[in-house]
Amino acid sequence: MEGMFQVFFNLGLDHILDIQGYDHMLFLLALCIPFVLKDWKKVLVLATAFTIGHSITLGLSALDIVTFPSAWIEFLIPLTIVLTAIIDLIYQNNIKSSYHYLLAMFFGFIHGMGFSNFFKSSMMPGEESRLITQLLSFNIGIEIGQIIIVILLLIVFEGLYRINKGLLGPDSTSKKMHYRTVLSIIVILWAGYMCIERIPSF
Repeated sequence: MEGMFQVFFNLGLDHILDIQGYDHMLFLLALCIPFVLKDWKKVLVLATAFTIGHSITLGLSALDIVTFPSAWIEFLIPLTIVLTAIIDLIYQNNIKSSYHYLLAMFFGFIHGMGFSNFFKSSMMPGEESRLITQLLSFNIGIEIGQIIIVILLLIVFEGLYRINKGLLGPDSTSKKMHYRTVLSIIVILWAGYMCIERIPSF
């Protein structure tokens, strides 16, 4: 049992940290853009909302209770990134917290179905009776990976914020948002290109 837990924990951790599967990283980047290190509690709640969402659909999809065409999931994941970055661009640091958390949870539902495709391809034949253990350990691995990514992003954003503040002065409130605007536009263009590449055929 312990060996299986470790195997699927590592699978989840490696999957979220895999640079070749960077779409989930890009979503976390978009999610964190409005925040700096002092906002870590808000980001923790946001990440928890996202985790609740993807945990539900990861479990339901892995159990074949909910199914959705993988081509559409691969298209919808970058679309969630585009929408999140657009919200960042429009509202900057004035995002309404309650709506942001609900949106993170909703987008988590979509990402959970994406996680489930990888999870189901990694399941051990003949070990279906241990599905709950595999699901739990895989999801914990993903969560630990997310925490690592979020912490690193907040540290980087804190550095950018301080550099921007030092260059422009403490009273340049609107200009201090410049790096956030640039990041949001980059993410929109990047994820938008991914959407175009992944448009499902009808």
